[in-house]
Amino acid sequence: MSNQFDAIVIGSGISGGWAAKELCDKGLKVLLLERGRDVVHGKDYPTATKDPWQFAHRGNMPPSVLKENPVVARCYAFGESTEHFFVKDKEHPYVQEKPFDWIRAYQVGGKSLLWARQVQRWSRFDYDAPGRDGFATEWPIGYDDMAPWYSHVEKFAGISGNKDGLENLPDGEFQPPWEMNVLEKHLVAQFKTHYPDRPAIIGRCAHLTQPQEIHIQQGRTQCQARSLCERGCPFGGYFSSNASTIPWAQKTGNLTLKTGSVVHSIIYDDTQKKATGVRVIDAKTKQATDYSARIIFVNAACINTNLILLNSRSERFPDGLGNDNGLLGKYICFHNYRGSITATYDGFTDYVTYGRRPTMVIMPSFRNVRKQEMPFKRGYLVAFVAGRGSGSGNDGIGAELKNSMTEPGGWNIYMMMQGETIPKETNHVRLSPEQKDEWGIPQIITSVDYDENDELILKDFHEQGVEMLTKAGCKNVYPHDSKQAPGLDIHEMGGARMGKDPKTSMLNKWNQFHNVPNVFVTDGACMTSTGTQNPSLTFMALTARAANYAAEEFKQGKL
Repeated sequence: MSNQFDAIVIGSGISGGWAAKELCDKGLKVLLLERGRDVVHGKDYPTATKDPWQFAHRGNMPPSVLKENPVVARCYAFGESTEHFFVKDKEHPYVQEKPFDWIRAYQVGGKSLLWARQVQRWSRFDYDAPGRDGFATEWPIGYDDMAPWYSHVEKFAGISGNKDGLENLPDGEFQPPWEMNVLEKHLVAQFKTHYPDRPAIIGRCAHLTQPQEIHIQQGRTQCQARSLCERGCPFGGYFSSNASTIPWAQKTGNLTLKTGSVVHSIIYDDTQKKATGVRVIDAKTKQATDYSARIIFVNAACINTNLILLNSRSERFPDGLGNDNGLLGKYICFHNYRGSITATYDGFTDYVTYGRRPTMVIMPSFRNVRKQEMPFKRGYLVAFVAGRGSGSGNDGIGAELKNSMTEPGGWNIYMMMQGETIPKETNHVRLSPEQKDEWGIPQIITSVDYDENDELILKDFHEQGVEMLTKAGCKNVYPHDSKQAPGLDIHEMGGARMGKDPKTSMLNKWNQFHNVPNVFVTDGACMTSTGTQNPSLTFMALTARAANYAAEEFKQGKL
């Protein structure tokens, strides 16, 4: 095949799929590089319709597999029905200078097949916060810049939610929301009574509850609420690159998808003073091939994007592409998931729960939203769910045992935090000078940790959560600290952050390198700060915005 394209997109996950779709829609010839295997929507979901008894271990992983994969085994979605979508620990080693659970998915669609599908817009407070309280460099964009692009991706992806009118969690383009159960409604009402400034709403998620014409054109249908999403959805009920953006891009005739393509580096031409292409190592043969393009989008997911950029060395950039200020790979941040709370509730015994709703109830951050008012910086989003499971099932045998199992048990509540971490220069990734992977590429070293601010946020969540649940009439309210390492949140961000000043950031307001304007980064690596919201919707919106800008610049001959 020809090695010359208008644009190259590295990575086919959530942001890479969007880059490919938008560029192809604009008429550019696009090469989409994926280091893993092909996964075709509907065809390559081998466990999607299997019943528990069709698995050798009823969905559980054998102890031998768990022992061999201590990192990926910690992921909630890793199991017998999903293991084929995860990278095993030995398949792509890395160096943990500090404990970091790097969860990866190398195939077409990447982690978009495995994500939790929770989507919330950032508000103006989130984009303004670094400039207001000085914990990170200022964002070069604000909510007004992003609002139309949030709408753009929401309409195409299909988002269920409610128009809640919250200033710190803006409304979007929604399909009908999922419904809270009776206890969740009670808790929300109690929280509102005791804490008027802490509204809780049904979670907004990327699931089709009322497909529109645009989704029918994609070949997607309504979510069946099976809660088997991590296996791949044959209905296309939730948004993934496989079900949505990649097939859409392929229909334009402008996309070339190349799998088994491990990106070694981006090629920079010192004479032309721009990036001219990408060096790729074949995953099986280990043969190197160069592909050229006028535009390059790096969407390999945060840590791998940093790895590629750091390994893209030239005479002009001996320390990594665009790395004049020495900040590439630094200011890595994530979400603090350590805190949770469990509780029980004695009422509503005449109600039971049913169905498999794909979202929780969420309470937007209520700390430091408009001004600094707490001893810690920023805040945390709260999510909770209430349910009534089956009884103990311990009584009798035969029919008596069956009956005891069908008797409903008591109400249980699970509450969790999603805390914002503060970008710090000391939290970084870098290349190992000695250790390489099987493709001859340096392994990444992760040096990321919690700090005092994270501990203070965790403490506040535990105190406030216990207080809220107690005032709402719950019993047996117990806080928990998972003490999990960073990374298991799978929300890693930073390393090639956006900013106004080339001295303190890597990318400008269009996600271009300040000093290599034909290279764009729009996955988690570009994030200046993390907010308290789930980040994927913002990755998608940033990508769509940057890709449309890049296409216009391309057509005008500026790129």
